[in-house]
Amino acid sequence: MAANLVQGIDRIAGELGYLVVNSDGAVVASGGDLENEENIANIIVKMLQYAVKVPLSADDSQNCKRISVVYNDFTLLATVSNQKVYIIKKENERS
Repeated sequence: MAANLVQGIDRIAGELGYLVVNSDGAVVASGGDLENEENIANIIVKMLQYAVKVPLSADDSQNCKRISVVYNDFTLLATVSNQKVYIIKKENERS
């Protein structure tokens, strides 16, 4: 089952690690630099839960589906899809 959840993540250019979190907040798959990083998963899920509460439109038809946390050397990308949160650690491009 976990293999189906991460299919294609390894093809993301610059991917350093990943986490897949279910709707209960439990890590169901992880790898690379984010292997077993439940603390990071919890922080990102809390950030998404907070971001969902911020209205993006007057009629509440739009809400947060993706956030990025940018550091000097890498970025954490979190995307909500199919009742799961996919978190990718990706190296930043050098300019």
